[in-house]
Amino acid sequence: MSVAEQREATLQQPPTLLPPLDVLRHVVDVHCHPTDSDVTTEAMDTLAITICAMSSRPADQSLVRGLANAYPEKVVPCFGYHPWFSHWISVSPNVTKEEHYRPLFSPSGEHQKMFERLLPHLPDPIPLADVLAELRRNLSSFSQAMLGEVGLDRAARVPIDYAATPRELTHFIVPLEHQLAILEPQIDLAVEFYRNISIHSVKSQQATMALLDRMRQKHGSKWHRISIDLHSCGLSVETWKAIEKRHLNVYMSLSTVINGRSPNHRALIEACSPSRILVESDYHPVERCAERTWEMVLTVAEIKGWAIETTWTEDLRAEDWGAVRRLERNWQEFQKGNHEVNPLRPVARQTP
Repeated sequence: MSVAEQREATLQQPPTLLPPLDVLRHVVDVHCHPTDSDVTTEAMDTLAITICAMSSRPADQSLVRGLANAYPEKVVPCFGYHPWFSHWISVSPNVTKEEHYRPLFSPSGEHQKMFERLLPHLPDPIPLADVLAELRRNLSSFSQAMLGEVGLDRAARVPIDYAATPRELTHFIVPLEHQLAILEPQIDLAVEFYRNISIHSVKSQQATMALLDRMRQKHGSKWHRISIDLHSCGLSVETWKAIEKRHLNVYMSLSTVINGRSPNHRALIEACSPSRILVESDYHPVERCAERTWEMVLTVAEIKGWAIETTWTEDLRAEDWGAVRRLERNWQEFQKGNHEVNPLRPVARQTP
């Protein structure tokens, strides 16, 4: 089942019973895509949680900006370019479609005809300098904005027409080198502005680990002033443990719509430090984001053995905290940044 089909299936499920509003207002959905659907005034007016609204491509940067301007108390805007759209961006300026896309995908033999079909559907390449200039403007305009959704993906195949339903996939995958060439300057801007990052990582465990190590070496103490969330985390337990130990500013968040398809997410939750876990919906329809996020709150509470708040009491001893208060504290620490520095250890060699 595709991600789109999974999301559609969850829409058909009965609504999840939500807690009282005085509890729900402390829940934060750290990763969702509301502007990928129609966002109604009614849905936003009744939204009881805080959402981190991601952008991913040229068309939705302004949509996220508009949503954050309209609902500043409910929306943390996140600006950036997803690896699925990184091939639309050219490192070199003033190149034609042919000059940009042909060397990027290096079509040969049987794939040549597929490339000829694909090329007319691809947009004119956007210079990386223009992307970074817009990202700089957006980060400057919102003091709490994050960088997201950005990251690495070694599995996603480029569709003939992204807007088509269903999408016909080609054999082409955006080379990792190009993804990194688009990703790392975005991260550099996030560090410059001291902004947190929501990172996508699919089939890229070692590349993600190497990226984190490289960014730490490059930015030094500035790197520890920001927080990084590995969203809808699908890493192995072993890789997560290594990252958690090596990088004290890295958190993980999970979603039922993505992680719920694999039993691995329960092992990840069990292995994750209680102070480094966040929850998300990774969902489009904003009217269902609270339900999807709450489902993950319940899952985390079950696995960690945390109580679920049925009412909200302001003054509680830490030992009496429930899942919502614990996760809210994690989000507050994530937002605050300024993490401890852990001496970087060399990466253990992988057994062939």
